[in-house]
Amino acid sequence: MRQWPSVDFEHCRVRFLRQCAAFACALFGLLVFQSASQAREDVYLTPEQFAAEAVGSPVPKPEVLWLTKDVAAQASRILGHAPYQLRQRYWKAGDKTAWILEEIGKEELITAGFVIEKGKLLQARILVYRESRGGEVRYPAFLKQYEGAALDSEQQLDRNIDGISGATLSVRAMGRMARLALYFDQLSRDGK
Repeated sequence: MRQWPSVDFEHCRVRFLRQCAAFACALFGLLVFQSASQAREDVYLTPEQFAAEAVGSPVPKPEVLWLTKDVAAQASRILGHAPYQLRQRYWKAGDKTAWILEEIGKEELITAGFVIEKGKLLQARILVYRESRGGEVRYPAFLKQYEGAALDSEQQLDRNIDGISGATLSVRAMGRMARLALYFDQLSRDGK
């Protein structure tokens, strides 16, 4: 008759529990990492701070530009997709307007502010950056390129904006938002 080796059940139970604990720790770590990477949000300026900086304090009550069918169609051509909202709030002081827009870079929204005077960009700022890469678009050296930019007859910027290696999608998102802000400013001045 064949004899089976003796099994130390206590040793097996301890080994099984250690493996379960290691798996649970790895799973917990993965979930924490995933939620932390999704929750990344670098806030450089609040909308209130941007508006006060752009049009002065006290900040006037925001005005609203309604995106009619024609306006939404042109905004879609600029963005490459339908706009996220049906109305756009902005602040106005004299000939200056200030716009806060959002656009997806690679995977996450980038929130940017634009100050426009008489159809030309005075200032572009990153308010909130949520992407894991490409944050160089927030640096003044990059944003300074937008100063004085206007729209040409084809709704394109009238100048080239130098890209940033590793931030191509964020640079493109900034360009789309700058064009949209200039287009919206044009509409606000035309009284639409």
